[in-house]
Formats: sequence, C-alpha cells, structure tokens
Amino acid sequence: MTAPCLTLRSATPADLPAITAIYAHHVAWGRASFETAPPPLEDMQRRFAALAEAGMPYLVAEEAGQVLGYAYAGAYRPRAAYQNTVENSIYVAPGAAGRGLGRRLLAALITACEERGFRQMIAVVGDSGNTASIRLHEAAGFTRVGTLRAVGRKHGEWLDVVLLQRPLGEADATPPAREPA
Repeated sequence: MTAPCLTLRSATPADLPAITAIYAHHVAWGRASFETAPPPLEDMQRRFAALAEAGMPYLVAEEAGQVLGYAYAGAYRPRAAYQNTVENSIYVAPGAAGRGLGRRLLAALITACEERGFRQMIAVVGDSGNTASIRLHEAAGFTRVGTLRAVGRKHGEWLDVVLLQRPLGEADATPPAREPA
C-alpha cells in the first residue's frame, strides 16, 4: 500500500472553503492570528482576490484531494517604498501539524517570491510562545529582528509579536532599478 502523495500548488477559489476552515480553527483556538473572530468565506474570497490581483503567490498543500495547509505572501506595508518586501502567512490544518507541511510550504513560497523579484520577506509571528513557527522560520534562513511586547490581547492574555526577516534573491546587493512612485 502506498501513502498518498502530497502536492504543493497554487490555490484556486475552489480551495477557499477549506482554507477558511483551517484559518477559522487558528483564529478561534490559537494565538498565531490576532483576529478574534473567524472571518466568513466571503471575506476570505475578497482577501484571496486582492492577493491574486496584486500577483502575490498563494499556495496550498493538498493530499488525496484535501487541502491540509496554505501559505501566501502579501504586501508588507501599503506604501510604495515597501514594494519589494512581502510578509508571509502559513497555516496548517490541526490534524496535519508536525508532518513538515509548513516547511515545504514556506520553501515553495520563498521560491515563488524570489521568482517575482521580491527582495525581503518578513514573518510576523503572533505570540512569542509560538516556538514551532519561530523555529520553522529560523530553519528557513530568517533572522529574528525584534519582539513587540504585549501588543495583542487574545484569550485573556497579552501576546507578543516576534518579527523575523529573510533576504530574497539579490536582497540589497544591487540598487533598485528605480525609485518607487
């Protein structure tokens, strides 16, 4: 008997119900997201469409037709000077944690961002106690650049945010082709 094959691929609108369910679990029970109420499918559809329109990578990990995790990159900040910097998000279904899906998704996301010419990737990890996410990013070449203490409140606790950064492609080795508009 062979084990099901894990596939990493670009997300499609058909994946959004599964993505919404994965995220809803993390919003309701976890500390990685500072949202306090799970967004409905319609909100997730709008978010997905905005990222697709901006040309950002949005990936899913799928096995036997089931989405087990997802990752995407979005603009780090909206101002033009940040146009070469992205922020990543990675979420894995609760029953699929510990199988290396996050590592594979993050590696594929880094590659997709480098192919699009981005120069820096920022990880904004909710909760300084989220050692699995912090270690995942550090193993992928991110450096911890700071901790914002007690900036969020969720589940009756004050939570930190850990900031990590990873250069992409040529990073700052070459000057920008032009100043942002």
